[in-house]
Amino acid sequence: MISSPIAAMFARRNIYYGWVVVAVTFLTMLVTAGAVGAPGVLILPLQQEFGWKTSEISSAFAIRLLLFGLMGPFAAALMNRYGVRRMALSALALIAAGLLLSLAMTRIWQLILLWGVVVGFGTGLTALVLGATVATRWFSERRGLVIGLLTASSATGQLVFLPILASLTEQVGWRPAVALICGLLALAALLVFALMRDRPSDLGLVAYGEKQRTSIQPSPAGSISPITALRDAARTREFWVLFSTFFICGASTNGLIQTHFVSLCSDYGLAAVGAASVLAMMGVFDFFGTVGSGWLSDRYDNRWLLFWYYGLRGLSLLYLPFTDFSFYGLSLFAVFYGLDWIATVPPTVTLTAMKFGRERANLVFGWVFAGHQLGAAAAAFGGGLSRTTLDTYLPAFFAAGGLCLIAASLVLTLTTGAEKQATVAAAPARS
Repeated sequence: MISSPIAAMFARRNIYYGWVVVAVTFLTMLVTAGAVGAPGVLILPLQQEFGWKTSEISSAFAIRLLLFGLMGPFAAALMNRYGVRRMALSALALIAAGLLLSLAMTRIWQLILLWGVVVGFGTGLTALVLGATVATRWFSERRGLVIGLLTASSATGQLVFLPILASLTEQVGWRPAVALICGLLALAALLVFALMRDRPSDLGLVAYGEKQRTSIQPSPAGSISPITALRDAARTREFWVLFSTFFICGASTNGLIQTHFVSLCSDYGLAAVGAASVLAMMGVFDFFGTVGSGWLSDRYDNRWLLFWYYGLRGLSLLYLPFTDFSFYGLSLFAVFYGLDWIATVPPTVTLTAMKFGRERANLVFGWVFAGHQLGAAAAAFGGGLSRTTLDTYLPAFFAAGGLCLIAASLVLTLTTGAEKQATVAAAPARS
């Protein structure tokens, strides 16, 4: 382990080692997000090689997105019990195994098993819960900024790799593109093994911004389970508002744009590489938008931030069909939508921590994130179904835009105030 001497060296220079953990987590989430986003450029190649229908391929990707979210609360519990480092390494190994085995697939059930189930489980072990756990454990101050950085890595990773993957797929086939992702996963695993530590106390440190050792310590074996956290949180209206709005967030991002945008553009004559480049442009603007959202969430009312994020996203989705899919129109959409791609995460994590307490924050957010991926899975399948049955994706995009406007209204019903914080954590468990 080289983390101890590096931490000591950084301490002499007044640099907090938690930033190293953030950097490693950033890379891990970036690469695993690339595995999540890759199917967006693989739909057409898989159709051409195997003759599978869009709805069949979308079903496999919907399962992946569903498991990606449903694993969230259980991933949080596993991190609490076995440590972030072990779970991150397990996730990277599982994703790589699923991708490597998929290089030899020839049947649709193999796609469902490998890309749907295996990769879904692997990516679900990290997802946004990893970033929320690291930020909560290592930072008391600047937590929103850290969440913004790590969220940006996840969302940006799903987009910035797409032009490279699309170019490789177009020139030499989809298998070399998948092999590239596997190589990046191996690099991330090496860095996690060498540099990741579970908690500040492992290095004799406290959370950033704390003067005394008040960081969360490892939970005993009988600590709060994901089901208990869900049972208690589900008694509150705040949980269901956060769950519902994050469902809409997933439907309007991962499930729809990430999965079907390249195919939608293909219907209007834009090549896969060009469409993937538009997605990459979104990823670049998303990075700044999400980091900025983290900075804002430390300073302003998170409810109003979410109101503007959902409202502007809804308007951008309603505008997309009227761009004529020209370079100018899609560039405007990419900038406007990209700044808001997943800027909703820092305020949502902040509100979750405020309402349910620091000890349960990652568990409850895991369930809220499950809602995000339920929405993503519904949109991934619904978009493919719309294209197969109606011969167009547009109804799915109009529906997503309308849902975002509903979400903008819902977030304003959340309560604020210190008396509402840690609602569930302070309440005794009921049988």
